[in-house]
Amino acid sequence: MKFQAPKGVSEYVPLRSNAFERVRDGLIAPAKAAGYELLELPVFEDTELFTRGVGESTDVVSKEMYTFEDRGGRSISLRPEGTAGVMRAVIEHNLDRGQLPVKVWYTGPFFRAERPQAGRYRQFYQVGIEAIGLNDPAIDAEVISVAYFGYRNLGLKKFRLDVTSLGDSTSRAHHRVELMKFIDAMNIDDATRARATLNPLRLFDDKREDVVRQMASAPLLRDFLTEESKNHFAQVLSYLDALEIPYSLNPRMVRGLDYYTGTTFEFVHELLGAQSGIGGGGRYDGLMESLGGQKLSGIGFGLGVDRTLLACEAEGIDYSTTNTPDLFLIPLGDGAMNNALALAGKLRNAGFIVDLAFGDRSLKGAMKAADKSGARFSLVLGEDEIASGRGELKEMSTGSAQSVTLSALESALSAR
Repeated sequence: MKFQAPKGVSEYVPLRSNAFERVRDGLIAPAKAAGYELLELPVFEDTELFTRGVGESTDVVSKEMYTFEDRGGRSISLRPEGTAGVMRAVIEHNLDRGQLPVKVWYTGPFFRAERPQAGRYRQFYQVGIEAIGLNDPAIDAEVISVAYFGYRNLGLKKFRLDVTSLGDSTSRAHHRVELMKFIDAMNIDDATRARATLNPLRLFDDKREDVVRQMASAPLLRDFLTEESKNHFAQVLSYLDALEIPYSLNPRMVRGLDYYTGTTFEFVHELLGAQSGIGGGGRYDGLMESLGGQKLSGIGFGLGVDRTLLACEAEGIDYSTTNTPDLFLIPLGDGAMNNALALAGKLRNAGFIVDLAFGDRSLKGAMKAADKSGARFSLVLGEDEIASGRGELKEMSTGSAQSVTLSALESALSAR
């Protein structure tokens, strides 16, 4: 039997794995530069964490979670997103009792039982950050800027930033009354009406043509914002202007998770078709309290590594280069491998990429392996070289060779 990866898993092997790593690290770098620290999360959590934190009305919870019972009879779910787990960890480890805001980043695989298609996977990868503890519009702008500069530093150009405000609880309560009046008069099925009762904003995100047509004239939350919410959002936009980050106002934008409040944003790439969202996030002012913690505000994002890689490829940005060695060592004769491994270890510790010819290869076969590796230099290490302490450092692209002492090989490579 020949095994295959499960359907819908985004799996990366060389050379594309090199591009995946470059994209992931490129999205992480601006977070580190802004003082965010790593938080390594468990891959599975108590199911109730997600039903309470993400929202029972969301497709993520109602249709897409991988949920199972463990040996102790507990209901466990593979994580479908990162924010709820971060909040649980912050509360459990009392991070919110120290310096605020708590600023963390995380990365890894997430899981949703969706219909697999290009850019939509059942196992997918994200980079996320969370800033917890202060309701400051400057933090909103910082979080958005971390994502924006991550994309720009990767070379992406054909994306846009959509922003809106989902307001505070008072704003949403007033809007809900009018929106529900509007929805009550719509011609929709019972299941859709039940979803709307849980969260009427969901219907703005419904892609069915008939629902889209009817919702075109629905009341918008932006028209119900309190003065405090208006001022907060206006200040966020002012900071984005100061950062020279272009944006589009999208009052119909709805994120797929129920905990979002206030500033909300999404990055959309124009070359990715139906799965055009490459990342997004927003503020979640009531989430910590709903999970048993303090009444503290927070804001964060989740950026899709898979879709960002697809966006890079769509724009012709190629990061799938081979991790080529600086030096390829060719041990020949009895005892040469001991010396080659010791020399390789020393050079690797000095920061060089060093590969070796393994197996009982002839000189001709070993040189072919050196050539295929893409190494810049090669060096034969036989009995004569070991006895004399000297070897020929060969530049593979030109064939030119330089006699070097083995003890000074590190300096010779640095100089070249």
